[in-house]
Amino acid sequence: MLRTNRDKLVQLSVMGMVAPPLRSSAYRIDRDGVPFVLPGTGGIAYNVKVGDPAFGWAGDHIEPGVSTAAVIDKRSDPKNQAYNTLACIGNVATVVSGDAKGAKGIVTGTHGGIEHVLIDFADEDLEKLCIDDKIQIRSVGQGLRLVDYPGIFVFNLDPDLLDKLGIEEVDGKLVVPVAAVVPAKFMGSGLGAASVASGDYDITTSDQEELKGLGLDQLRFGDLVALEDTDNRFGRSYRRGAVSIGVVVHSDCLIAGHGPGVTTIFTAIDGSLAYREDKDANIGRILGIGRYR
Repeated sequence: MLRTNRDKLVQLSVMGMVAPPLRSSAYRIDRDGVPFVLPGTGGIAYNVKVGDPAFGWAGDHIEPGVSTAAVIDKRSDPKNQAYNTLACIGNVATVVSGDAKGAKGIVTGTHGGIEHVLIDFADEDLEKLCIDDKIQIRSVGQGLRLVDYPGIFVFNLDPDLLDKLGIEEVDGKLVVPVAAVVPAKFMGSGLGAASVASGDYDITTSDQEELKGLGLDQLRFGDLVALEDTDNRFGRSYRRGAVSIGVVVHSDCLIAGHGPGVTTIFTAIDGSLAYREDKDANIGRILGIGRYR
């Protein structure tokens, strides 16, 4: 088992609520200049779950499961920043109000810009949940360090999930199973962010032919992906030879510079982080959630 500082990690409660779908206008403009009206971020997605395809939905930036936020009407509120930063993939969430009170879910990702935390719940709990129901997350994971691999930075990851990822140690490197490998040239919205401890950034999908040629059109919500030549230590940028590993958290998008969102969990520039391809590398399968329940 990897040696970590998990005994020093702080566990804090953070509170959110089921967020309604949000829009700035009825129409949006796609990458070819065509207006469209489709479902987007927010709400309770009854039929979109971790393990489902990230492509093909009649929607834009669709978030699987339940979308939550600390403050609904002001995305820049410090409470939203704390909620989106401290909630980590794999954290346990508990409904604390409404008809679904007591139901348990699992955090599956964070979505930047909208400042949502995405949570998977069982179908019977989705039917009881309502907009504005409160959900408390036992947040733990930010500050996680790998004692024997100081060059690998860890973000947004529950330590219990770390132990389940099937990571191997080979020739002084950590090898993480991933469902797909994404060249740096595909990374778009979110580049230049000051930190990767919240939100995500997108695999751009304007070049459909090349995307399909690499098999990236087969990505699923919850897939672990390797991002080539991407340095995510102190923000998001291109750096030749760097590697980042993340989780696909929201669907494809029609807007230029956007596509399936990826929340970073590992990044390194010193060659100590590697990956191997495994089509089953998906947090839904690992945790038994979403389509894997």
